[in-house]
Amino acid sequence: MKVLVIGSGGREHALAWKLASSPRVSEVLVAPGNAGTACEPGVRNVPLDDGDNARLLEFALAEDVELVVPGPETPLVAGLVDQMTQAGLRCFGPTAAAARLEGSKLFAKQVLDAAAAPTAGYREFTALEPALRHVGERPAPMVVKADGLAAGKGVVLAETRQQARAAVRDMLQNGVFGDAGRRVLVEDFLEGEEASFIALVDGEHILPLASSQDHKARDDGDRGPNTGGMGAYSPAPVLDPSVEARVMSEIMHPVVRALRDNGAPYRGVLYAGLMISPDGAPRVLEFNVRFGDPECQPLMMRLETDLLDLVDATLAGRLDQVIPSWRPQSALGVVMASGGYPGSYSTGQCVEGLDAPAGDTVKVFHAGTDLKDGEVVTSGGRVLCVTALGDTLSQARDRSYGAVSQIAFEGAFCRSDIGARALARRHD
Repeated sequence: MKVLVIGSGGREHALAWKLASSPRVSEVLVAPGNAGTACEPGVRNVPLDDGDNARLLEFALAEDVELVVPGPETPLVAGLVDQMTQAGLRCFGPTAAAARLEGSKLFAKQVLDAAAAPTAGYREFTALEPALRHVGERPAPMVVKADGLAAGKGVVLAETRQQARAAVRDMLQNGVFGDAGRRVLVEDFLEGEEASFIALVDGEHILPLASSQDHKARDDGDRGPNTGGMGAYSPAPVLDPSVEARVMSEIMHPVVRALRDNGAPYRGVLYAGLMISPDGAPRVLEFNVRFGDPECQPLMMRLETDLLDLVDATLAGRLDQVIPSWRPQSALGVVMASGGYPGSYSTGQCVEGLDAPAGDTVKVFHAGTDLKDGEVVTSGGRVLCVTALGDTLSQARDRSYGAVSQIAFEGAFCRSDIGARALARRHD
């Protein structure tokens, strides 16, 4: 069958690569894709905007696509699944009603409240002065969030009231996130260790995937501004079996039930960004309605089961009948980013050394890249996710950073401590 993957990032490269390995897939089309997907066997890029749902639907029908796999959240929030389904196409993801879990942080909080699931206390504001008064009355640190989609940049961890006031002004007064920041949430700061809990949901059944952990902050030591993610690894030791059981019973099952009872049954990938307290108590920081990026890259490296089988089971409502198989090794991905990211950065820089990493243990997933006159050039803030397998996490880390050291482009930078929390916990 033909499969259409929508998106242009590292997550989409990983999904296309994994789907292309299925014996039941004849071709994977990626709209619009990147330089990595352009060179992947069994994969073909198509020059379509991943936010143009009408054109994507028209193309899928014309190409006799049998399955559509959206990567990013924007088309999902805009109703891509509803449109594809109405046209008779299978589309892997939640409806617009359910995708509001990511499209509106306030809606996510309301669902969490209805589910009695643990999360940070919060207040919502649409007017500047009440928000500033609230910030002045509460202790720092605190978290300021734009309600809508802001490309992973709409969350500010304010260590002081001054930083919180600046964030509120940026969103409500200066419009730095446009419509996404017309409503803000001021949340309590949660202590602990972050983890990504990613599961497949078929409307009724929930199938947890292997555990993973992202690194959102730009700089070593989890400092600097928030990014879309500077690296990830799997498995994540903080999500041990007892914690996973609590996540399922206290968060995932209640939230899926609350959505179903609200007339928005959830199907697709459900990602809960969690803060795990020192005593193992999980609390929800955010929801995403798709695979995380860059968590998807280590997960696809470890997944042995045919991804298409898991997608089929999700869409058919039979996730209770499948058990995915995972490689026992650890996987770790390091993001190489353009200088200046997540702020302004230059593009068009030639990427060198991509032929150096070799073997089954290292895979370079492209994100912000294009082909220009046969050369790979940068086209975004996060350029590559260099991902490696290892018998231990330290071996995976060494292989990944070893491959990173052989790749270069002007302004390239990466964090040097991906996986540090897990390594300190496991001592391996």
